[in-house]
Amino acid sequence: MKFLLNIDKVFHALLLQEDTDQDRKITKDDKGPKKFVLVDETSKQEVAIIGTYHLSNLLQELAQLKEMNLGMGEVDLSRIQENPVHRISRKIKDDYWEELTRTIDKKGLGQIIEDEKTSSDVATLYVAAKDKQGVAYFQELEKELSNFKVEILPENYSMEYVETLNEKPGILALALEQKTYSLQGVPFVVPGGRFNEMYGWDSYFIGVGLLIDGQVNKAMAIAENFKYQIIHYGKILNANRSYYLTRTQPPLYSSLLIKIAKKKIPSLDWLRSHLETVILEYNTVWMVQGNRLTPTGLNRYKADGIGMPFEVEPGHFDDVLEPYAKKYNLPVREFEKQYLQRTLIDAELDVYFVHDRSMRESGHDTTNRLINRCANLNSVDVNSFLYKYEKDVAYLIKEHFDTAFQVGDVVYTSEEWEQKALSRKNKMNELCWNEASSMYFDYDFVNHEQFPFQAATTFFPLWAGLCDENQAKKLVEVALPQFIKTGGITGSTKASVANASKEAPQRQWDYPFGWAPHQMLLWEGLINYNYLDKAQEMVYRWLWLITKNAVDYNGTIPEKFDLEINSHKVFAEYGNVGTKFDYIAKEGFGWVNASYQYGLQILSEELKEKLGELIFPDTIF
Repeated sequence: MKFLLNIDKVFHALLLQEDTDQDRKITKDDKGPKKFVLVDETSKQEVAIIGTYHLSNLLQELAQLKEMNLGMGEVDLSRIQENPVHRISRKIKDDYWEELTRTIDKKGLGQIIEDEKTSSDVATLYVAAKDKQGVAYFQELEKELSNFKVEILPENYSMEYVETLNEKPGILALALEQKTYSLQGVPFVVPGGRFNEMYGWDSYFIGVGLLIDGQVNKAMAIAENFKYQIIHYGKILNANRSYYLTRTQPPLYSSLLIKIAKKKIPSLDWLRSHLETVILEYNTVWMVQGNRLTPTGLNRYKADGIGMPFEVEPGHFDDVLEPYAKKYNLPVREFEKQYLQRTLIDAELDVYFVHDRSMRESGHDTTNRLINRCANLNSVDVNSFLYKYEKDVAYLIKEHFDTAFQVGDVVYTSEEWEQKALSRKNKMNELCWNEASSMYFDYDFVNHEQFPFQAATTFFPLWAGLCDENQAKKLVEVALPQFIKTGGITGSTKASVANASKEAPQRQWDYPFGWAPHQMLLWEGLINYNYLDKAQEMVYRWLWLITKNAVDYNGTIPEKFDLEINSHKVFAEYGNVGTKFDYIAKEGFGWVNASYQYGLQILSEELKEKLGELIFPDTIF
């Protein structure tokens, strides 16, 4: 049934009555009557819209009609009454992915460079010198547009050179492709909110969601941009901003290729070119001794760079800088200024920031697990990812290239990659597995001991298929209960952060916060080892939390949740992206969107139905 309404009139009347806190949303926190009567302009038929969820749906539908500049418009009551599970999933598939899609080309450049991270009237676009096509394209575009300039990155830039770019930070070019009439940017999908660039490990999880929603070409485009970054910037970047040039991200490129290959392989040449790049990344980014490869034979996160990370907000490191400011008898701001300008150098503080940048490379920024020690750790997460790389390369060579794959003069066999994986598995079992705790711990190769911080990364070996049956059983039966809250698993156990400094910020990747990638990797790990009922339970917990939050808070899908209170209202460093919008959530948040679609694929029909009914008690009439 559709009601013809005066859009502006109803929109403002609804807000006046129901948005009592005037945050341009209708949520459970508003104190209105929670009942609004609609009158059809033609038939004069009336219908009462009752309850937070239905009222916020009405607001969203009206907001969409307002954007179309309609004076009179029809509101479909079936959309107001829509099952929340169906509504969230539909909007992710039909709206959110498109809203989050970007290109770096003539058409899409404005959306990229005119964001809150652009600090001057003229934005800078950096292009790699060896991308001859990109240099020519963007230099021509520079002549047409007045609000951006092109800078060419030298082929072999140093850390010192990258530091100089902080005076004129900018976006990094990504891949172009030839279309019928012109060059166009290869699309990518951003996380959302202030994260308006292509992030490394976010893009893998986003790719999983895109494949589920039938957007295979966009998932392949992510792989193309991964390939471009490795070739032109030497690594898959933390994100494509100038100040991330010295940092990579958790290695998930091969996992994306496997997911794509199981859906569709456009050609063997396409797969070959990407497998070559995966092997190139593995050899040059991860397996260089003394950099990210350590004497144990296992890996670590180890970002290059000098001084403080550029991207943090002013004052973020004050608790770290204060003791050093006192040491040099300087006010904190003056010490910070001199340290950033390198007129004052402190070797101990430099080491702290080596660990800090490496922690940011891990994607887990920040956590008490990695602060001031990250570069000393053979972490469970990176070694699980690299084990999966080795297994994936072996699989792709065996299944698609008849067990042998030639790159230049080197012939790789599936068997040698299986041996690499077996060696890593044995080393992880020797150094990282703790039988008494039934968990994997990061190994401190400097101090030759495990660092017994109980983090959700302990479940990554389940996802990678690295555990034996005994280890899997212990992880599921002993370790997992220590992480479970009503809405999923927390980033660490409560015990692990019990002794954290009360003066330090609450670290967002620790207890009590819950993140989509941790849930998704856990679910797949449980399925790998045939813990199917437990997988159903864990999926349900997380989807219940997302759905409940969206129902209570005007469709909000945030970056993360506080699992202690089952809410997006997070009081930790960096706040919570995806919660600031007017009237209608247009994009959700990348990997949470993906987790919803992925979870619905796993969840039984019975639990999907329960999910909709459990938090859908109101009646519309």
